[in-house]
Amino acid sequence: MIERISRDRLATLLNAAEGKRVAVVGDAMLDVYLRGDVDRMSPEAPVPVVRVRERKLGLGGAGNVANNIVTIGAHCEIVCAVGNDVAGATVREMLRQSGTETRALVSVNRPTTTKTRVVARSQQLVRYDEEDDADLAGDETKRLLDAMRTAIDEADALVLQDYNKGVLVPDVIRNAIAWARQRGVPIVVDPKYRNFFSYRGATIFKPNRRELESALGASVDIDHPEALPATFDRLGVEHLLLTLGEKGMALLSADGEIGRIPTTAREVYDVVGAGDTVTAYLAAMLAAGGTPAEAAVVANFAAGVEVAKLGAATVTGAEVIEAFDDFALASGRGQAEAAETAETAETAKAELG
Repeated sequence: MIERISRDRLATLLNAAEGKRVAVVGDAMLDVYLRGDVDRMSPEAPVPVVRVRERKLGLGGAGNVANNIVTIGAHCEIVCAVGNDVAGATVREMLRQSGTETRALVSVNRPTTTKTRVVARSQQLVRYDEEDDADLAGDETKRLLDAMRTAIDEADALVLQDYNKGVLVPDVIRNAIAWARQRGVPIVVDPKYRNFFSYRGATIFKPNRRELESALGASVDIDHPEALPATFDRLGVEHLLLTLGEKGMALLSADGEIGRIPTTAREVYDVVGAGDTVTAYLAAMLAAGGTPAEAAVVANFAAGVEVAKLGAATVTGAEVIEAFDDFALASGRGQAEAAETAETAETAKAELG
């Protein structure tokens, strides 16, 4: 089954998302982009020398999800841990400037996760990470739980965004899902391997296909759905959303239903941050009253816009509407051309007959 949405329904959901509240719990990071030129090789080692012309900062991880949510027009409160360092202060200020509520940021005595990418002529040459990804414990976890309870009590949707940097430990995951389900709040999970099977009760579980197959120890064949019930039994979630590259996405449901969502990307420039955009739109559309299928279709359009941008970028509702219109126009033209080709072939066949 191909999942679709009308333009009117798309506009209704985007409008309804404005003013809704989404709580994001997970690993916030600082992205640093150093861009420059390469004119020579180093005399010290066989590596290029990059003359840096520009230094750009961005919100990464859960911070990028929050940034996308507020760009949609929804309210977002982020629950995360940042270090008592310059990077942590930078993340805090960037979140504040984006419009994200920062009262639930927990300060910890560790470096703020920072990913620095060195780029020359649009080609990433190297990335280096500064971080401590050990699980939070003791008083740090208690403070995080206290902040998270308040955020969930006021939320219309919950995101659990895991990058295995120490925030989403089992106690945090278990309580977050329990509190959200008590209030009937939809839960979107972007998992990683460390606590992959700890998210029972989630509304939409969004691993990439490689992560899912690695965790299950078997390939996932969506064209033969008879094996899916066992997968859902192990995960305990309502829906699985899998990205399939140039084939788009597949939304799998616990009842065995499979929805296919064709890709809408016209140009793939940089896939960094696309998953964060998908997560943000899933949560915002569920908060707005959309079904999981509708949320997945809208998120797919948003991802098609994001991958045409450099780095972790945000996507506005207006850009999603424009992408929908462009896709509808292209699809209509393609259908018309196919019909014309078929008609020509039938005419030729009749003449030859």
